[in-house]
Amino acid sequence: MKERILSYLEQNARMSHSDIATMLGVTEAEVSAIVKECEADGTIMNYKTVIDWEKAGKSSVTALIELKTIPQRDKGFDSVAERVCNFPEVKSVCLMSGGFDLAITVECTTMREVAFFVAEKLATIEGVTATATHFELQKYKENGVIYGTEIVDKRGNNW
Repeated sequence: MKERILSYLEQNARMSHSDIATMLGVTEAEVSAIVKECEADGTIMNYKTVIDWEKAGKSSVTALIELKTIPQRDKGFDSVAERVCNFPEVKSVCLMSGGFDLAITVECTTMREVAFFVAEKLATIEGVTATATHFELQKYKENGVIYGTEIVDKRGNNW
């Protein structure tokens, strides 16, 4: 039941505990208790809204930056990843398999700002040996939400 509750919340963080309980055939109190437990133990880390910032009038530049680094003794890639995570421009950091070590997603106001970020902040970190920057040109889907489509509740209500 816990996995199903988490799945519903992942699809729609605004879904009420009452609605989830109805779909699962349990009480609202049972759902609330599981959600509270998941929030307390860190299983539920955050509730997030997917926003089409272009429609909202905000212009920004998103880039995926591949980073090669030399793993540090006793820490591997963790120390570089921790440093990168602390930059406010950084939206995500993932350890990767393949030709590079870390995949970093950043959001800045201009391409020049991304270039400055790479040259002045990332490239200067000890152990970083190479970077490759890829700029996002068009966003089609994020966190399971397809851009430009109307969200339809499976029960037939639009929101």
